[in-house]
Amino acid sequence: MWYTVLVPDDSEAIDDWVSQMRRGLLELSVLALLDGEASYGYEIVNRLAVVAQLASGEGTVYPLLRRLRREGLLEAFWQESAAGPPRQYYRLTAAGRSTLNRMRRQWRELAQGIGQLLDSQGSRP
Repeated sequence: MWYTVLVPDDSEAIDDWVSQMRRGLLELSVLALLDGEASYGYEIVNRLAVVAQLASGEGTVYPLLRRLRREGLLEAFWQESAAGPPRQYYRLTAAGRSTLNRMRRQWRELAQGIGQLLDSQGSRP
């Protein structure tokens, strides 16, 4: 395992750190987008773009969708489109929903803990 060492005013190191964080959260975000409704790849890319920090292109999202499908977290099906050729839609499997629920719990606990650390450090003289 490796870590990024941050030094003052090192924009490249900060950018690398943000990139690592985004990659880690992208899987959670894609699963969350598919909770309750199926969606096709391009639509997922566009919905992720709403959160500027998570904006990921097709070259990142489509391989992730394929991996999640291979792992049994998603299933795919084709559906006709009024606006062009048929689209491949993705939806959560039971295993995907279970994984999403565990990831949500972990994220909330982690975010709360980090928030407490950041808040407590900010109150020091």
